[in-house]
Order: sequence, then structure tokens, then C-alpha cells
Amino acid sequence: MSKEDFRSIIEKAHTNKGREIVLGTAMIDGAPLDKALIKAPLKTMNRHGLIAGATGTGKTKSLQVMAEALSEQGVPVLLMDIKGDLSGLAAPGSPHPKIDERMAHIGIEYVQQGFPIEPLTLSDEAGVRLRATVSEFGPVLLSKMLELNDTQSGIMALVFKYCDDNKLPLLDLKDLKKILQYVTDEGKESVEKEYGRISTASVGTITRKIIELEQQGAERFFGERSFDPADLLRTDKDGRGMISVLRLVDIQDRPKLFSTFMLCLLAEIYSTFPEQGDSDEPRLIMFIDEAHLLFKEASDALLDQLDSIIKLIRSKGVGIYFCTQVPDDIPENILSQLGFRVQHALRAFTARDRKKIKLVAENFPPSEYYDIDELLTTLGIGEALVTVLNEKGIPTPLAAVLMSAPRSRMGILTDDELKKIISKSEILDEYNEEIDRRSAYELLNEKIEAAAAPEPETKKTTKKSESSNDESLVEQLSKNTMVRQLGNTLMREISRGLMGALGVKPRRKRRSTSLW
Repeated sequence: MSKEDFRSIIEKAHTNKGREIVLGTAMIDGAPLDKALIKAPLKTMNRHGLIAGATGTGKTKSLQVMAEALSEQGVPVLLMDIKGDLSGLAAPGSPHPKIDERMAHIGIEYVQQGFPIEPLTLSDEAGVRLRATVSEFGPVLLSKMLELNDTQSGIMALVFKYCDDNKLPLLDLKDLKKILQYVTDEGKESVEKEYGRISTASVGTITRKIIELEQQGAERFFGERSFDPADLLRTDKDGRGMISVLRLVDIQDRPKLFSTFMLCLLAEIYSTFPEQGDSDEPRLIMFIDEAHLLFKEASDALLDQLDSIIKLIRSKGVGIYFCTQVPDDIPENILSQLGFRVQHALRAFTARDRKKIKLVAENFPPSEYYDIDELLTTLGIGEALVTVLNEKGIPTPLAAVLMSAPRSRMGILTDDELKKIISKSEILDEYNEEIDRRSAYELLNEKIEAAAAPEPETKKTTKKSESSNDESLVEQLSKNTMVRQLGNTLMREISRGLMGALGVKPRRKRRSTSLW
């Protein structure tokens, strides 16, 4: 096959009627084909995707290029920045001869520019704070997150029901721990009378699992004010989509908190975003860098929940793109849903590595133009095997691609640059305000204190005084001999009078006949 024949196939596969983003130019025999553009239609970008490759092969830069192109098309983006190297999207890149050469092959003018970003945080990192209340999670999602069994899940549902019936808001983890303590202690009798028996051992297990979650920093995530996912859909004054960068540098060693947040966010997006169906462009694109952390400690129940949401969220106009080293990091049932593939080079240093490469090669559509097994190990930095879905949802022919270079900075912002951007945020004051209103914790404490409060001191003193006076009078009379004798005589005469009136003769006392 000649290069021109191959170019013709690429051009036909990547000709779209609607809007699109450019990823790079096709390569054949290790050399780029000038202006043989590889383009992804916006229409199918809500079908989810995968960006994979070994460390240092350029996958984060590919993610950056896609985020820039989407923002420029007016599509909002959410980036999970685990390594802390994506804040540079806000600043223009720097010119370089190699970048100029690359962009000349692709046929696109290289203009350095920054893009609108909104730094977000789950912890004490600088940025807009993300929170969610316990009530928003609900008993089902919370039970799956804590890996509760059926009995424990039933208790969790009972606790939420009790709080709803008694107007006890569940906002943070201390609210949840307090109500669990209450239903097995002070309120046990009343709760079991109305809702049934509660196992103290099961409640203890639930509490320990909540404490484990707290140790990963979850108490900073649960609470108010709850983040509204609609704030991810903003655009700037020029119509460019806002790139929300969630800074997760300090979350790497707390995978359970990360998966908890992601599950909550996806569930909230699914429940609040209206149905969109098939449209000309996505409503929101999410990139999850270092995606293996999302699945690292997730239970089977949590994975099932993620699988369900990822399948359904497409109809809301939301696309999810996982960025990781090898496709094996993604569960197979989720991997099968990723029609957009950007596969950077893999390294084969061991026999196990070579087996993985064969499996990765089998995940791509068959190609008459490439030896995929060999190509996966010989791709250079910034080169990748790419297949996307065309406007009809059909995978395009596999192509080795010289990826476009980012127009923004390929590095992080300085602290001063970051502070300046954060200070201009339109939503910072709304979400970073500390709120701790009266909720289940405070209301239950007040109820317990009221029940345990002693009676007023004045009443107790009066009763004690009266009792003391009565007691001293009786003691005085009982010690008087005359009074005792008069009392005995009076009682005897009354008894006789009563028996006489009733015609009863008093019995004589029998003499004992016992020999002993």
C-alpha cells in the first residue's frame, strides 16, 4: 500500500459534518504524513475513553491537548490532577524548535495561550472546597462505600429513616456517628419500639468503618456547603469551557477517599443533570488521571455501582476518560465501554510485560497497516496508537499518530500565579465559607441533656424539709410513754366495740397442749 492510499483511508474516516477536535497527524512506516489529520467528532465524545501508556511517554500531554481543544470548542472539562502537573493549563506555553517542527507536520499554527481554569480541592490544598452531605449520599450508596453486609445496610437504612421522621439533618460524619450511638444507648428503647431491634455489634462495626474513612481525611469532605455540579458547566466571557482542575496531590495515599468522592460526584451528576441523549456536543468531559487509584481499593459492590453509573451517565451528555499506565488497571466491564482509545508506548522489560502487550494489542481493531505488538514498544514520546468513534459511532481505522503539542504551559504554576487565579474565582467565597449549623449531632445532644436534667432545686429542698419535719414529730411522740399507753388502750377499746356491734365474742386464748 502506498502512503497516498493510506492517507485517503485516513481522510475518509476522519471527515466529519459537525464540530471536532484535532489530535494530531497519522504516521506510516515511522514517519508522519503531513496534514493527514486525526480528528474526533464532538458528537461521540460522551462515549467515554482511555488514555494509556508507560511513564514518560506523553499521556498527560495528550490529556492536556484534549482539554485545551474541548475548552476552545466551549465544552467544560473536569480534570483529576493527581500528580499536580496540570495547573499549567492556565498559562501560555513556551516556543521550542521541536514543537514548531511537530506542528508543521500536523499543519496547525502553534499559538501559545492559556485557558480558563478553576482550581478545586478536597482537602487543605488551595482552591475551591468540594463537599457533600451524608444525606446526599443516602443509605444505599453509603453502605456500598463502607462495604456493609445486608444486616448492616438495613441498620443504615433504618437510621436514615429515623432521621427523616424526626427531622434530624445528617450533614457530616459526626452526625452519623452520634445517631448510631443514640439508637443503641439513650434512644434504644424508643427506636426499637417503633422500628425494630438493632444489633449493637453491627452498629459497632459500622462505626469502626466510619472511623477508618475519617482517618483518610473524609471529615473534610462531608459537610456543608454542598458543591453543585452545575458549577462545573460554566464558560468564560469568550465562550470557552471552564477547565476545573481538582488538585489531588495529597490524596494519592488515600484511595478510599478518592473513590468515595468520585462515586458521590458521578451519582450527583447523574441525578441532577437532565437527559440529553445523542446531541452535537457533550455537556461535560471528565479526565481521571492515575485512574488505577479509583479502583485500587474499591469493593465489588462499589465497582458495580461505578459500572452502572458510567453506563448510564452518557445519556446526560457526560464523557469519562481514564488515564493510566496499562489498560489492565481498568476493570474489564468498564474497559469494554471505552470506544475512544489513545495508547502510548509500553515497555517490555520482562516476560510478564510482553504478555500484557499482547493483551493490549488484542484490545484494538485489527489493522492491515501495522504490526501492533511491535509498534506498541517502538512508539516515541508524544506518539500513540489512536482509534475514535466516528459520527455514526463506528470505530475509525487504527492509526499511529504524531500527537499535537499543548499550547499551554507543560508544567505547573508558581504559588503566586495559582493564588492570583484562585483570588479571581467567582465561586470561592460561596464554597469556602465554613458552615456548621444545628444538625443531628447538636439536636441529639440537647435531647439527651434535657432528659438527664435534675428537677429544680427549690422543689427538692421543700420536699426534703417537709419530710424531715414529719419524721421528727413521729419520733417525738413514739418516745413518749403516756402517748404509747393511751394509744394501746384506745386501739383495744375500738376493737372491742367493733366486735360487740357485730355480735362477735372474743375468743379465749387456748392453752398450749404441746409436751414441748
